[in-house]
Amino acid sequence: MRDYKDLILQALSEDLGAAGDITSNAIFPHSHRSKARIIARENGILSGMDIAAEVLETAPLISDGTPVKKGHVLLEINAQTKFILSHERIALNYLQHLSGIATETAKYVEAAKDYPAKITCTRKTLPNMRALQKKAVRDGGGTNHRFGLYDAVMIKDNHIAACDGDINEAINRVKANVEDGIRIEVEVDTLEQLSTILDSNIDVVLLDNMPPDMVSQAIIMIDGRFETEASGGITLERIEEFAKTGVNYISIGALTHSVKALDIGLDFE
Repeated sequence: MRDYKDLILQALSEDLGAAGDITSNAIFPHSHRSKARIIARENGILSGMDIAAEVLETAPLISDGTPVKKGHVLLEINAQTKFILSHERIALNYLQHLSGIATETAKYVEAAKDYPAKITCTRKTLPNMRALQKKAVRDGGGTNHRFGLYDAVMIKDNHIAACDGDINEAINRVKANVEDGIRIEVEVDTLEQLSTILDSNIDVVLLDNMPPDMVSQAIIMIDGRFETEASGGITLERIEEFAKTGVNYISIGALTHSVKALDIGLDFE
């Protein structure tokens, strides 16, 4: 289990400040104890169980990546009442958000299951939450894109624009200055732009904001020279259209930046 101590301490400091939970402290003495349970209030896929359990200093009853149904008990806690009350929202925030990501990812994976395309996330994550959000995508059956700016090259439209619009010059500079073995991906948004890099020694082409028919044309042009990724506002309703083109990856920024939290609550017994 990963140690989330620092992240949890920051979250508690933000919520409790210097005064602590003034409501619970005013109502309950230190000796008052309670039992409570965290319960799924709708069906979904779990993620964030480890960090939620660490917040509440208890053990999870169910592992991340597990499908659950409404009414399923996820955690049980027997502790000082004001401890439960002062920590429940932080635990639930992590668990609801991350389970929402896993649940939404699973929907995309299911919609594309008949095709080889892998569903992947992007760098559109909350600061300091990237590791947890990317794990949630994996818990939902998806895969992860590069983790950050440091572990793979991604030549995007703004890199090209700042390089006087010369996509091949940008590629050449990368090849001259990045060590061998680093994965290189280049973003293109037209077939004309794609045609200029077909002889480049790169690993992946990102076909950005192209409709499915154009993605299919691009894959024919590429003819196996490099892997392909489709991206840009791809919704669940259209995921199968893109998957059937034969693209290798479909990246969905909304998996992490716009997902709906899964309804999970804490109830006292």
